[in-house]
Amino acid sequence: MTDSSRYKVRVTKDHLVFSAAHFITFNGNICERLHGHNWRVAAELTGPLDENSYVFDFIALRDQLQKTVDALDHRVLLPTQHPLIQVAEDNGEIQATFEKRRWVFPSEDCILLPVKNTTAELIAHWIGQQLMTVIGSDASSQIESVQIEVEENFGQWAICQLTVPTA
Repeated sequence: MTDSSRYKVRVTKDHLVFSAAHFITFNGNICERLHGHNWRVAAELTGPLDENSYVFDFIALRDQLQKTVDALDHRVLLPTQHPLIQVAEDNGEIQATFEKRRWVFPSEDCILLPVKNTTAELIAHWIGQQLMTVIGSDASSQIESVQIEVEENFGQWAICQLTVPTA
């Protein structure tokens, strides 16, 4: 008889935060002003227990999330797949344009995200993909799903749940 129980581990810490600027578009051609948030991140992994009676090691999960959060900290988040926002890098600068608006930033101050818009939902998805890359490289991992929560503002969370592909 096999055990069909599923378990979850969840990590959220006071230091799993990043301060970053962004702007989004909505309703077709409305573009917000550049602004920032103190984003908070939580992760939850679902799966069966392994031989150590773990779903996934809390410390490994925390450390990987911290690396991802640190990469986003004190940066401008720019989308590279937006149909109307053009992002280009040249001579150590990033230029972003939307209609008649233009922003120029030092390259090292930006993170170019392969997303359509830098919404909290798509940032959560991107963070989840980063985490899944690490989980997928562990041949013994039986993680079934990854849920990432990103708090953009106090009490305003975006949640993305990703299913881990089976080999």
